[in-house]
Amino acid sequence: MKESIETERLILRALLFSDLDGMFELDSNPNVHVFVGKKPVQSKEESLAQIKNIQQQYQDFGTGRCAVVLKETNEFLGWSGIKFITNEINDYKGFYEIGYRFIEKYWGKGYATEAGKAFVEYAFNVMKVDALYAYADAGNENSRRILEKLGLRYVNSFDYEDELQVWYELKNPDL
Repeated sequence: MKESIETERLILRALLFSDLDGMFELDSNPNVHVFVGKKPVQSKEESLAQIKNIQQQYQDFGTGRCAVVLKETNEFLGWSGIKFITNEINDYKGFYEIGYRFIEKYWGKGYATEAGKAFVEYAFNVMKVDALYAYADAGNENSRRILEKLGLRYVNSFDYEDELQVWYELKNPDL
């Protein structure tokens, strides 16, 4: 993503190495990982590797997860954005996934929905993708609610990495 996106409260921009402390705070928290593999990172080096991986996605696919920053204070809240998925998940391959993950103290404030709406608009109006997909742990009611607020619709349930997941999609209404 070359340019940042601004919403009412947020700045959505490329992840930078200066986001390392925030990324580590996010991904080292076991509560954040309850529904995403239960494998929190143990070191800042792991978070740094994740930032490098995301920056490589920007180069390879022109898109990837982005830092979500509070406009008012410039605080790193977490990440959101569109990722191009190359491996097969739920019989899909080569698709655009919308996702988000936030530092626990920022949960329940509407940031994921606000960022997600901006990324849906960006995906359909700027990237011109045909559809967006998402999946979540079947038990993650909060994440499922956010996906539904963004307009995604439940398609099916499936097993992925020994966990029951739910699959959502949203077709581009202009295509």
